[in-house]
Amino acid sequence: MEKPLRILGIDPGTTVTGYGLVEIRDKKPVILQMGNITPGKLSDHYQRLKVLHERALHLVREYRPDVMAIEAPFYGKNVQSMLKLGRGQGVIMAAALMYGVPIYEYAPLSVKQAITGMGRASKEQVAYFLHKVYNLKELDKALDETDAVAVAICHFIHLDKPQKSKEFKNWADFVKKNPDKVK
Repeated sequence: MEKPLRILGIDPGTTVTGYGLVEIRDKKPVILQMGNITPGKLSDHYQRLKVLHERALHLVREYRPDVMAIEAPFYGKNVQSMLKLGRGQGVIMAAALMYGVPIYEYAPLSVKQAITGMGRASKEQVAYFLHKVYNLKELDKALDETDAVAVAICHFIHLDKPQKSKEFKNWADFVKKNPDKVK
């Protein structure tokens, strides 16, 4: 019997980080665990990063995921907020890498598209869909937990999609392999 695939989904944030553990059984995702890491009460940003890293290490050790799926930062107007979010994502990724867990990143639009069929769906719509389909009893008010589960399920959905290979390294490679298309 084949070992079920375990996916640790992460919705990163420096105030609240959501996590969700999904296991694939009989080609269907089963939600095993979901929760939040909340270092937000600490005023020192570096102490928040330390808490995020320590908790991420604990999650990887405790749940032993086969992969980590993490939501990629999206473009924002506030550069300082983006920098802090990137640092938070980085310390979480470092925890997975310390245990040899491969990491896959998904854009928020891709996650929402995979879960609801609409790339511009709201956090509430994603949570509602997961609540109905997976019979979740309680929903976290900040919706970080359900976002993390959505990232994990998005990774599962993308497993069956063929990956595009890069046919050309650069323009010179393209020209070399396609002399008839260049004049």
